[in-house]
Amino acid sequence: MDTAELAASPFLTLLGWSVVLLVFHVGLQGMTATSELGSAWNAGPRDGSNKPEGKIAGRSARASANFQETYPAFVGLALALAVAGEPGGWGLMGAWLWMICRIIYIPLYLAGVPYVRSLVWVGSIIGLLVMTGVLIF
Repeated sequence: MDTAELAASPFLTLLGWSVVLLVFHVGLQGMTATSELGSAWNAGPRDGSNKPEGKIAGRSARASANFQETYPAFVGLALALAVAGEPGGWGLMGAWLWMICRIIYIPLYLAGVPYVRSLVWVGSIIGLLVMTGVLIF
């Protein structure tokens, strides 16, 4: 695969959008914690045990942590599929499934919606498994 083909891979575009999603998670977590504990806490060294305890700040922190658990797998799989020259098909569908589920997951988690949120998480895992299947089969 030459450089031009690799640069045109839809997986690289999805990787770029996944970074936007990561930055959104970090920003949301920071905003909710700052709104609860104040800008002095945010600007300070955070040495003490003072952590956000509110529902939304806690949920945004947990949603971010959950995202970061599967994010390295997505990055590795997307890069592997791009390098393998898999321009579409099942691998791309799996990547989009992961991305869409991870986006939907945020408001569900912040709203405290049970079961549906878990099903959406399972959908994101299925997306990763589909991507993996394309690589190994």
